[in-house]
Amino acid sequence: MKKITRLLLVLGIIALFGLPLAACASAPQQSASNELEGNITISGAFALYPLMTRWAEEFQKANPKVTFDVSAGGAGKGMADALGGAVDIGMVSRPVTPEEEAKGAFWIGVVKDAVFPVVNEKNPVIQDILKQGIKKEIFEGIFVTGEIKTWGQVVGKPEITDEIHVYTRSDACGAADIWAKFLGNKKQEDLQGIGVSGDPGLLDVVIKDPLGIGYNNLGYVFDNATGKPLAGAVPVPIDKDGNGQAGADELIQSKAQAGDLIVQGKYPEPPARLENLVTKGKPTGLELAFLQWILTDGQKFVGEAGYVQLSQDRLDEAMQKIK
Repeated sequence: MKKITRLLLVLGIIALFGLPLAACASAPQQSASNELEGNITISGAFALYPLMTRWAEEFQKANPKVTFDVSAGGAGKGMADALGGAVDIGMVSRPVTPEEEAKGAFWIGVVKDAVFPVVNEKNPVIQDILKQGIKKEIFEGIFVTGEIKTWGQVVGKPEITDEIHVYTRSDACGAADIWAKFLGNKKQEDLQGIGVSGDPGLLDVVIKDPLGIGYNNLGYVFDNATGKPLAGAVPVPIDKDGNGQAGADELIQSKAQAGDLIVQGKYPEPPARLENLVTKGKPTGLELAFLQWILTDGQKFVGEAGYVQLSQDRLDEAMQKIK
């Protein structure tokens, strides 16, 4: 009877002061309602698209209530969409300009990539190209000034008069921007050629045209499964020392070799470059959580997808920037 009286007394005090019964218990564990939840929209560079789709897939495995909308359309679209609020994150495969930063572009570098000049495997002077490589000034004559018009001119055989068919990107993109910078610090608008939209489209026209030349990002030149150049495509050796010979570190025959050269700084930069992710202002909430994951757990998928991982110092720097 006394126990019942004491219990009633305690309940009366709780009711009097409005204390919840749960206050007498220990704090609850984190519940499922605290899981990450929502949708992340991303658009932009073809260069980052294959890796971003992989990142989205792996992040969703760990966070089933998060969904993604990822689309490619060129770095220019990624920047415009991010600044305009059309997407949460823009993929931008070129340096972010001070003007874009002034408009609110907040960016971090996440991986390294590179652009490679590409010709058709049936090119009439393919053996000479693979033996000699092509000098920077020859590329300038092909893509910028238009002074180099035949494949014979490229390899020093004037008797060969096959016309060069030059292809470039029609969409605003990082690949064209960085390729133009390599060719005498030019801009995409300075590049000559028939405009083709997108990395896949540009590679496709070169594969179909024995007289064609273009340029593509690392992830599109090489087959992920085999590590070899895609059938019909040949990455052109850049004769960076100008000696008229394609050296061992200029004749690129596999994705792994290309990645090693980029890491070691033996492939010219540009056209090697940093790949960036952009938000309108400093990221928060779900976008912040995703970007932090990319800089940590997400890095394990970089090499598998055929990209070049940043140094730990660069990753730490990016992490500090978004905190």
